Amino acid sequence: MTQTAETRSPRSVPQREDAVFNWEDPLDLESELTEEERMVRDTARGYAQDKLFPRVLMDNREERFDRAIISDMGALGLLGPTIPEAYGGAGLGYVAYGLITREIERVDSGYRSAMSVQSSLVMHPIFAYGSEAQRKRYLPKLASGEIVGCFGLTEPDHGSDPGSMVTRALKAPGGYRLTGSKMWITNSPIADLALVWAKLDGVIRGFLVERGTQGLSTPKIEGKLSLRASITGEIVLEDAFVPEENLLPNAKGLAGPFGCLNVARAGIAWGAIGAAEFCWHRARQYALDRKQFGRPLAANQLVQKKLADMQTEITLGLHAVLRLGRLLEAGRAAPAAVSLLKRNNCGKALEIARMARDIHGGNGISDEFHVMRVLCNLETVNTYEGTHDIHALILGRAQTGIQAFTAR
Repeated sequence: MTQTAETRSPRSVPQREDAVFNWEDPLDLESELTEEERMVRDTARGYAQDKLFPRVLMDNREERFDRAIISDMGALGLLGPTIPEAYGGAGLGYVAYGLITREIERVDSGYRSAMSVQSSLVMHPIFAYGSEAQRKRYLPKLASGEIVGCFGLTEPDHGSDPGSMVTRALKAPGGYRLTGSKMWITNSPIADLALVWAKLDGVIRGFLVERGTQGLSTPKIEGKLSLRASITGEIVLEDAFVPEENLLPNAKGLAGPFGCLNVARAGIAWGAIGAAEFCWHRARQYALDRKQFGRPLAANQLVQKKLADMQTEITLGLHAVLRLGRLLEAGRAAPAAVSLLKRNNCGKALEIARMARDIHGGNGISDEFHVMRVLCNLETVNTYEGTHDIHALILGRAQTGIQAFTAR
């Protein structure tokens, strides 16, 4: 049977001979976004490039984070964008949130980390697990950037195994008394509110601990070689009293913190690709501009292979997180699917940053060329919120039904 224009299946539409390959967007991600998502992306991109990029070199050198960045993000609606408007959020979907993290991390993973903690690890759990009074009290101020939040799960001796945490909460008249410490906590030295996870009668619960609480201190961790443009510290609790109304009523066990991490990891999978894109574009331009032996570096086959590898992994990673975002919006994203892309995209981004630094040669170690900063940042991004190997074990368990985390 000869097909006509009327009977031809969409699958058999002839390909246009003049189809153009867009090297920056090979599989046309742009066409898969809604108009609203593009507008959100463009807002985040404009802010990141106009306000954050000009300052990142000195912020990184001086290990400095300006609290005003949180306020600026809040004014643009970039904090807690998936939170309903009734609580100060923008009521956006997970793809829009991912596009925001991609643009912020295109400048620096530290800035994105500060934003992600506020959005995914403080605002999300208050909305998902908090009381109505807690939502009304804290979410609008967190969304505007009036107050800064932090998330306390990791302990000095318990990172990948949070279930073994030793921070304890004891019932007291009118509330609880918390004792313990948390380590590697983004935003803690400047945070007005800390969401602390502690064991109450052997069950992990979430507590909202406000700045000024007696027995609470948040010392800064100095001397980081990564994420220097964000601020990191500890949370130390010494018989700190938390009133009854500051206990999250709807989070019990590890499901609470893991639910937060699931949302955050999805954003990280987007953000890491933004960092990788920055390195790719920088490496490409450097290879075109730099002349050796009378020709551009880009004329070398090995350099072109590296650029092709970067392009391929970034394209695949972007379309994968787009699909993940749609699954999250439909309520159909399994945690293991998030693990798959957190692991893949962070690992690939780190490899891409290393290739970009290699293409830059000796100049690659100078912070003025930026790629080494991004590389150092991605070492942390590949580790936090579930290491590369921990996510491999999550995926292994999902395939085999056998847990390999412990010897038990």
